[in-house]
Amino acid sequence: MMLVGIFFIFVYKLRYMPFPTKEEEDAVVILLVWIGLFLSELWFTLYWLVTLVVRWNPVYRHTFKDRLIHKYGEKDLPGVDIFVCTADPKAEPPLMVVNTVLSVMAYDYPPHKLSVYLSDDGASELTFYALLEASEFSKKWLPFCNKFKIEPRSLEAYLTNNEASQPLDDHHGQWTSIKRLYEDMKTRIKSATKVGKISEMLRRTHKGFLEWDSVSRHYHLPVLLSMEHGRDPKAVDIDGHALPTLVYLAREKRPQYHHNFKVGAMNSLIRVSAQISNALIILNVDCDMYSNYLESVRDAMYFFLDKEKGHEIAYVQFPQAFENLTENDIYSSSLRLTMEVDLRGFDSNGGPCYIGTGCFHRRESLSGKKYNEASNKVYSNGKERMKIRELVQKISILL
Repeated sequence: MMLVGIFFIFVYKLRYMPFPTKEEEDAVVILLVWIGLFLSELWFTLYWLVTLVVRWNPVYRHTFKDRLIHKYGEKDLPGVDIFVCTADPKAEPPLMVVNTVLSVMAYDYPPHKLSVYLSDDGASELTFYALLEASEFSKKWLPFCNKFKIEPRSLEAYLTNNEASQPLDDHHGQWTSIKRLYEDMKTRIKSATKVGKISEMLRRTHKGFLEWDSVSRHYHLPVLLSMEHGRDPKAVDIDGHALPTLVYLAREKRPQYHHNFKVGAMNSLIRVSAQISNALIILNVDCDMYSNYLESVRDAMYFFLDKEKGHEIAYVQFPQAFENLTENDIYSSSLRLTMEVDLRGFDSNGGPCYIGTGCFHRRESLSGKKYNEASNKVYSNGKERMKIRELVQKISILL
């Protein structure tokens, strides 16, 4: 239908092409306007042809995670650093942010290999308080998820979904307990957010609140606080299993610079995570998202750890799914055409473009370094790594 429409447009344009005559004063102007419109239609035709060709050969990939475990085992799986970015506690409520954090903490992946970093460009003690509450709640939530294979692993999405929230007989008591604990946490976070500040009693619960004695949103030194550390033997859940590393970061701010941009937050998170966990793979998500598939990390690892082509893959991107849309989605707000057709078509032509979130990156690719065996030897050398770490610290101080 599009091709037929384009054909008729060209027939019409050529049939009624204006020919300037001496009697018409504006003939030249009319001809120039006609040429301009004709060129725009040619450009549209070229754009349409390119996008059509991309869609001819979509790629639908399927993973076999059981083969991944047979090849590598749990101990050999690489670490994953997860970056969550937020900028404004008013536009992005702290409760929503910690729901995202709890979701990615609960991935079906060895917890000591997961590190979650929250970048708060708003430098809000409310966000820090919400993260502190989530840290305590995760000690009960993660064992519950792992025991009953809960899906999805966002508290708000799980409890508000009528079908998913129906408790089974074998875990009715635990489900009720988790729901009550979440509602209590939700009430505390909402109350603090409504007041707009943290009470003195709550401030005494964690020494990290002392940082806000000298913090202004637009002018402050870096604030880096660790809630849990996966390598700490005391950082365990109620079942005695290790917890993921959880870190809060509010990067340095100066009033003469514009700082509230995600790319700057990502750069800071890359530098900070390199000193703490330095995982091979980095996942970045927005603060208003949650993972709707608990084995997403293992799916991504299936590509990165492929012995033949894995080293050539820079990133593995997951499509987004949207909730609370109209039934017919007449404005295509779910981006279904982009997610299910265009990106899969690009996959057969060298890979899709990075859409900004929900993407697993190889850390080396973000550092502008191509894969080779020599580079691996350099990073495995302890002395060289110490030199690099000292250099990063000096650069951070200068910045």
